[in-house]
Amino acid sequence: MTSILADSSESMRTDRNTYVGNKFVHVKNPHLDSMDEDILYHLDLGTKTHNFPAMFGDVKFVCVGGSPNRMKAFAQFIHKELGFEGSEEDIQDICAGTDRYCMYKTGPVLSISHGMGIPSISIMLHELIKLLHHAKCCDVTIIRIGTSGGIGIEPGSVVITDTAVDSFFKPQFEQIILDTVVTRSTELDKELAEELLNCSEEIREFPTLIGHTMCTYDFYEAAVVCVTLLNRLECDQISSPHEVLLEYQQRPQQLISILIKKRLGQHNPK
Repeated sequence: MTSILADSSESMRTDRNTYVGNKFVHVKNPHLDSMDEDILYHLDLGTKTHNFPAMFGDVKFVCVGGSPNRMKAFAQFIHKELGFEGSEEDIQDICAGTDRYCMYKTGPVLSISHGMGIPSISIMLHELIKLLHHAKCCDVTIIRIGTSGGIGIEPGSVVITDTAVDSFFKPQFEQIILDTVVTRSTELDKELAEELLNCSEEIREFPTLIGHTMCTYDFYEAAVVCVTLLNRLECDQISSPHEVLLEYQQRPQQLISILIKKRLGQHNPK
């Protein structure tokens, strides 16, 4: 994944599936609610064995990322930022029964790992959307947190993605469904991107900007906030010290923390 500066050219719009209807998470599958049981195998959860509305009904934010350790660290960070009681070290993996993904819940914030590659993230998103549907969640904001290379962007910069482009620089994702090639737009929620950019005004330690992100077969329908690790116009190897890279990885978390606290009415500007 590589983040690049946005240009002013108008991107193509195509039909895209929508997962939110009437503010509730909606899955376009008429058979889903008539099933006797829906087992989310890779999350080790099921509608008969777990009370989804009780467990997840209050979820308002879902933050996803590749690494299990990073998503656990993010859950602990948000637990401390929101001032919840108890130790953040006590947060338990909801998906502990499987080694596919990890999931942590901190109040209204769900933190989930998705691994690497198309199959891994597709399986996780498929089961996540069904989880939110069964839990009757509404007004959910989904944000991917990650790292990337940069093109024309200095290392340590936080890039809020407005559009994901493929290897041909096209803002689209092609998927084969029942022998049919379905093309969907990869433009993200621009209002959410602007809201995140406004939040960055309170963090002066590093630059934050809106730009495009080039992905190879990756597709996200919500906000994406990545910190760049290098400028590929200058080099293609990460040379920053380990402690600097660790500090870089905290930057998207700080930005998203401000957004969450603002929306929850817990924000006190420094």
